[in-house]
Amino acid sequence: MSSQTVSRVINRHPHVTDATRQRVMDAMRKLDYRRNLTARALVTRRSGTLGIIGYESPLFGPSSMLYAIESAARAAGYFVSVASVRQLDRRSVLDAIDWLCQQSVEGVIAIAPKPAMADALAEASPAIACVTVGGGSSDAVPSARIDNVAGARSATRHLLDLGHRTVHHVAGPDDWPEAGERLRGWREALQDAGRPTPPVVPGDWSARAGYEQGRRLTVDPFVTAVFCASDQLALGVLRALHEAGRRVPEDVSVVGFDGTLDSAHYLPPLTTVRQNFAELGRLSLELLLSQLDRTEGAPASRRQLLVPELVIRRSTTRLRDPHDRR
Repeated sequence: MSSQTVSRVINRHPHVTDATRQRVMDAMRKLDYRRNLTARALVTRRSGTLGIIGYESPLFGPSSMLYAIESAARAAGYFVSVASVRQLDRRSVLDAIDWLCQQSVEGVIAIAPKPAMADALAEASPAIACVTVGGGSSDAVPSARIDNVAGARSATRHLLDLGHRTVHHVAGPDDWPEAGERLRGWREALQDAGRPTPPVVPGDWSARAGYEQGRRLTVDPFVTAVFCASDQLALGVLRALHEAGRRVPEDVSVVGFDGTLDSAHYLPPLTTVRQNFAELGRLSLELLLSQLDRTEGAPASRRQLLVPELVIRRSTTRLRDPHDRR
């Protein structure tokens, strides 16, 4: 075959028949052929490699974002180089960018749970395209984010629609933008419905905090609905309610946020706001590629906002007759 045909197969050109593509792929496997990335970069002036800055954390959100972005990049034919940071400070982020630039990455996607990371990216060289994913965004850097406000509003409205007079909120850490956005959505939904707004119950992302704050909520017999800022918080609240003899959902309805895989196996299965991290990874990659491929002077997209999905399970139900206290 011609070198042009082989090139089209290697570069995933759509105008190649399946039979021809298979013959070329079979020959590549037989000859153990590998592309010479250095030669390709010299010709195209593009390395075919993208950088990801991750945050060393066991939390569901950051780890899921890293996997989703890496999967989307591979599916698009890009190699990936990952730099992890332990501290979300300016120096750590700039060092990570410098290390990735030494790998000749074409652009960088940073998982930014806090504004400090986005602020540091804004200081990076304009020669490197950057995109943030997560709540720590900056107007100076394009971003792909989950619409936490919309997700929290849908969770709160769901509970109000079930007949609950109001909804209590166990919040995430106050220095995380996602937590503040979820609190805002909860508060706006109550205000729009003309319902009383209970005091915010402070917490973090952990089941331990949910359990400790849940024990305080069980003291109030008028608490019938709880919206938690994370599924892990909801797990702790469920345990506290169980120990206090408050049935879920018959006495108290509980909603979480995240859509962790385990939430479907809580007792009872948890109603939650599910974040589509696979789609978020795809959107972040699309946003970065729009920075790389835009023509001179043409505007590039700056924001991608993904609305999460409310998944209704057995931890919520219609409020029973308050006079029926069996």
